[in-house]
Amino acid sequence: MPETIYDALRESHDTQRSLCRRLLRSKPHTRERQALFTELRVELAAHAAAEERYLYMPILLSDAGLSSSRHALSEHHQIDELIEDMQSLGVNHRGWLAKARKLSEKVHHHLREEEKKFFQVSGKLLKPAQKTGLAKQYRADFARMHALLSDG
Repeated sequence: MPETIYDALRESHDTQRSLCRRLLRSKPHTRERQALFTELRVELAAHAAAEERYLYMPILLSDAGLSSSRHALSEHHQIDELIEDMQSLGVNHRGWLAKARKLSEKVHHHLREEEKKFFQVSGKLLKPAQKTGLAKQYRADFARMHALLSDG
């Protein structure tokens, strides 16, 4: 059975969950915490960009998918804002860990909601060939964005 967009997205979702858990368990004032935060930030940004282009956009074009796409985009924006707040504070700031917890909760909530609701809505709107084609496009764009963001 060929890979679908949902298989590709779940792989990144699993990575995001793992990075959130590891980040919250990391020790303050360590290189590990900074490295994990950077890795999570890049993973989230590359995933969001590719997902918005290759899952949200096709669904956004359908009346039946408009509301759920807009909600998911809004949650991506909230996650981006938390990341920006955390970057401006720095990993050793006193309030940083509280923001990291909030980010982890928001990421976990978003992924749960996406997998339980958005995947079902979009699954009804996309044809089987689209699901496999979008997986290839998502993977290519995710890799491109990941490389771009890792360099910056």
